[in-house]
Amino acid sequence: MRFIVLSALALLCHTANAETVQVKYQGPVSLDAFTCTDVHGDSNVNRICYDQKERYMVIKLNKTYYHYCEIDGATVAALQAARSKNQFFQTNIRGSGSNGPFDCRTHPIPRKYRN
Repeated sequence: MRFIVLSALALLCHTANAETVQVKYQGPVSLDAFTCTDVHGDSNVNRICYDQKERYMVIKLNKTYYHYCEIDGATVAALQAARSKNQFFQTNIRGSGSNGPFDCRTHPIPRKYRN
């Protein structure tokens, strides 16, 4: 009986930690496999979440989450280290024109995140 109670409590604690965010143009994305960093003091970038295994980034700009596909860890690390994360993001990730170098419209969304 004690094992059952402890197992149920562990399951509830794990479920309570699960976070799902609404990503523009994608829908709900669970952040269970992501490493997230909150950003303070930047004009637009509020949070950076990265799933290294899937090379998939979710970023919160103002109040909206967006996603980027096939993005390498070095680029994400450079974004996190940048003095101006917004400027780095605009120049190196979002890019100019309609499709940036990691746009999920031209790069496949990892299978486990497809809706």
